[in-house]
Amino acid sequence: MNAAVLSNEEAIQVSPLSAHIGAEIGGVDLTRPLSAQQVGAIRAALLKWRVIFFREQFLSHEQHVAFSAQFGELTVGHPVFGHVEGHPQIYSISKFRKATRFDGQALLRPWTGWHTDVTAAVNPPFASILRGVTIPPYGGDTQWTNLVIAYEKLSAPLRRFVDGLRGVHRFAPPAGARGTDAFAQAVEERALVAEHPLVRVHPETGERALYVSPGFLKTIADVTPRESQALLELLWEHVTRPEFTVRFKWEAGSVAFWDNRSTAHLAPSDIFDLDFDRQLYRTTLVGDVPVGPDGRASVAIEGSPVGAAAATALN
Repeated sequence: MNAAVLSNEEAIQVSPLSAHIGAEIGGVDLTRPLSAQQVGAIRAALLKWRVIFFREQFLSHEQHVAFSAQFGELTVGHPVFGHVEGHPQIYSISKFRKATRFDGQALLRPWTGWHTDVTAAVNPPFASILRGVTIPPYGGDTQWTNLVIAYEKLSAPLRRFVDGLRGVHRFAPPAGARGTDAFAQAVEERALVAEHPLVRVHPETGERALYVSPGFLKTIADVTPRESQALLELLWEHVTRPEFTVRFKWEAGSVAFWDNRSTAHLAPSDIFDLDFDRQLYRTTLVGDVPVGPDGRASVAIEGSPVGAAAATALN
């Protein structure tokens, strides 16, 4: 267990959970304003471990927003699905939040469900902060993967190849969803499409991350459809290798804070086989426009940047 270099009253404890990603943070009360030193220590832990977790932090919506605001500007709860009534910066993640029906059985692959938040926007969120309120006694774990180590573990020739590629990310209804469903309609009415580099240079650390969100990345630009499919499937399988990941068991009062620029995550699907309810709430922080190793920035194809203005306008 490593302690940040702070006064005894301000010291936080950082307990790593796996070789490459994830750490629990102790010795801090998130219901109260943090000192500048605590904010700096938490941010340093986030940059190093990609996703950090807190236990027994029973925040109200207002306290959740106040904690988040110490690390950046907040976006509206969700650019497509809206927000909690009266709290424009809060997004509700309940067990049955998507009113989606499917025509037939969806095609499931090992990377199905893995995603980086809202990469269909030209400036995906910098970070997401999720708190658990109603948690089942078992099941419902969330997983994260480290996209920086995934890039580093590619062979050198493949790293050089993907460094120059770009991909189109699209927020689209799942295959088989009907256009009359509330979920599908919301996506169609608020389309987001962006072209990002396949390798993103982290704006704070300078590290390179394999920016290949399986949930949103649809095609690689300037290659044939078959080349795109084969390469994407190889990369998606690679980034979800178990040794790059951490799995988190939620409790009431748990908080997860992850760097959206260097991670992807997998929401649980086993909860739909259980009778227990599950309710979490999320805030997101405004992100920058990704830049690739060649210095080229992402470009918007459809939709507006995801920013704080939308949340402010709703107040």
